[in-house]
Amino acid sequence: MIGKTRRFVLALAASAVLLTPAAALAQDDSFTLAVIPDTQNYVDFTHQTAEGFPFDARELFFEQMRYIAGRLKTNGGDIAFVTSVGDTWQHQTKAFDEAHAGFGVSRGANPLLDAHFAPSEKTRTVEMPTARQGFEIIAGQTPFSVVPGNHDYDAMWTDSRYLPIKDFMNPGDHPRPYGMLHPGGLDNWREVFGAQTEFFKDKPWYVASYNGGADSAQVFTAGGYRFLHIGLEMAPSDDVLEWASKVIADHPGLPTIVSTHDHLSTDGQRAPNPMVDMAMVHPEHNNPEAVWTKFLSRHAQIFLALNGHQHGQAYRADAGAGGAMVHQVLADYQDRGQTAIAAGVKADWPVGIGDGWMRFMTFDMSGETPVIQVRTYSTHYKKYSGEVPEYAAWYRKVEQPKMSDLEFLAADDFTIRLEDFRKRFGNGAK
Repeated sequence: MIGKTRRFVLALAASAVLLTPAAALAQDDSFTLAVIPDTQNYVDFTHQTAEGFPFDARELFFEQMRYIAGRLKTNGGDIAFVTSVGDTWQHQTKAFDEAHAGFGVSRGANPLLDAHFAPSEKTRTVEMPTARQGFEIIAGQTPFSVVPGNHDYDAMWTDSRYLPIKDFMNPGDHPRPYGMLHPGGLDNWREVFGAQTEFFKDKPWYVASYNGGADSAQVFTAGGYRFLHIGLEMAPSDDVLEWASKVIADHPGLPTIVSTHDHLSTDGQRAPNPMVDMAMVHPEHNNPEAVWTKFLSRHAQIFLALNGHQHGQAYRADAGAGGAMVHQVLADYQDRGQTAIAAGVKADWPVGIGDGWMRFMTFDMSGETPVIQVRTYSTHYKKYSGEVPEYAAWYRKVEQPKMSDLEFLAADDFTIRLEDFRKRFGNGAK
């Protein structure tokens, strides 16, 4: 498929051991990478019994993390690396990030979203501690990465230049009927996941950081190879991309994976959600296509890019530098709310929870052409997507209404062939 783009609107692994003997590495021909999609609805303080919700949604998040812990390489399992693609929590603590006033940005009124995403002190007392508690379950046992999503910023407001239309209930073809949200400030995020936190400080596998850890790099060994992972903040500016390029230059020859919050849309385009297009608000940001042009496509070491943010799944592969393929994968299941329906939740709008669904990407490096088996698993239902008879009926109409049931099932259970991997990276450690 070299030179062609493949799309489906549809958990990468790595070893925690950095100094594994070469002989052992050569025999380690299978591993799994766990990809944690947006967890915001699990940790949302309004989705807990203390606020009158019928169950504590955070328990589904903890259940995911305990499941991952049980499958870690260090615990005798197959998961070698864990990446969280952002929107770790839901709410903010500030109404506006004053630093953005210097960009000519100001806050406008948005009756619908101002109420839904009103800043709350419970972000600090409930949501941030819950996120920290979840990752403490795997801390010290494996290399992992967490990148910030728009909900993880200190503030998220409606740009005064892009206000919601009056009749937002009947949007028609308007590109931004609900207005344009913009996030700013990452002090809260750095407090939980910054480079100086206990999660990452002095860890030998945490090899670089920028902006206090909003951007970071990790290394891990698995499948006979040493891998580099780079986590990027949402809509990174040029200086961030320059930093990431230097990290790659400092680790020559390593197969490289990139995680960021926003990259593919649910139709497989490199396009931002029109309601959160940071590059439109001020141009120091790069939209997904610009990130592809300026960074992802320019480095032959990058073979895989992962994201969340846009509700659903997608896959595409494109040739980058020198014809090297970059496989791009979206997974975000935050809108899935069968658990809320089963608990009797009544609401004018569907209540997204996540239902325990996440991605596992299992690498089989034993053949001449390595492959990745991409599967979607719910730690709540304890089943893979194809094992749930109601799967398409529950989720397809919201996530992929243009797909058939069979196409939808295939979008959450498919194989990626790494046709050019050996040519690019050799045969690994021998």
